[in-house]
Amino acid sequence: MRVVFMGTPAFSAGILEDLLEHHEVVAVYTRADAVRGRGGALLPSPVKELAMRANIPVHSPRTLRDEEEQRILAAYEPEVICVAAYGMLLPKAVLDIPEHGCLNVHASLLPRWRGAAPIEHAILAGDEQAGVCIMRMEEGMDTGAYCICRATDIAGKSAARLTDELSVLGSRALLTALELAADGALTWVEQDESLVTLAPKIAKGALNLDPCVDAAQNARRVQASSEPHPARCAIGGKGVTVLASATGVDEAFAQELSALAPGVARLVRKRLFLGCADGPIEVLEVKPDGKKAMDAKSFAAGMQQLKNGMEWSRIDV
Repeated sequence: MRVVFMGTPAFSAGILEDLLEHHEVVAVYTRADAVRGRGGALLPSPVKELAMRANIPVHSPRTLRDEEEQRILAAYEPEVICVAAYGMLLPKAVLDIPEHGCLNVHASLLPRWRGAAPIEHAILAGDEQAGVCIMRMEEGMDTGAYCICRATDIAGKSAARLTDELSVLGSRALLTALELAADGALTWVEQDESLVTLAPKIAKGALNLDPCVDAAQNARRVQASSEPHPARCAIGGKGVTVLASATGVDEAFAQELSALAPGVARLVRKRLFLGCADGPIEVLEVKPDGKKAMDAKSFAAGMQQLKNGMEWSRIDV
């Protein structure tokens, strides 16, 4: 099938890579080069990097509401437009271009978690499962009917691992949807509006740890975190990013930790615990500000006061 692909992050690049093996991708649309990670330099998106290696025309329009941009897109004569985390709503004039419409690979089990950060919100809410749906795009945000869904257990998976897994599931679901579309055999399910939940962008500092909330919620913040949205706190006045954590206390530690107050960090038998509103969270891996990532034991080795307990606190934005 003749495809125009629209996407930006690594999640999208994995889907594009599979599309290239099975369909004719005639053009790629992605967000403009941006500062990504450290260094401050403008860098292309993962989708743009892949498209350039494959010698596919790349477009990064500021808007698709411009009539000239719409004419450029229509000139590619796509049979379908495939979208995955593009980061821009499509106007009706674009939605009407392809014969088989615009299919979006959305990383949630619709109608749950419409919006920009469905994976993070699924983790933060304590959902048992995350998933992907192939959705028929409309002018509204993630409001269209869906045809194929794939689910996976969240369990203890980090946001990064879950994103990679959902990219693979989404790619397979999209290829199946395209086969059915070519045969005119797609079956659509309208979303139940009474079940809608929203997944807005993660605000700066939203995943920072807080001694005033419970241990499970703090652990989910760590699980949902990423380089753009870290789970940070201050331990003994030193800023750290918590990269891995665990809840639940071994019986052997229960007595020693029973009196650990919220806002107190303590090293117990070479394991680092933070007191939360309802009990402790164990820190497994941290990255102190300005230093490399390390396990909690190595971090605590430079802070002997942790054996007797030190203050830990939320870092405000």
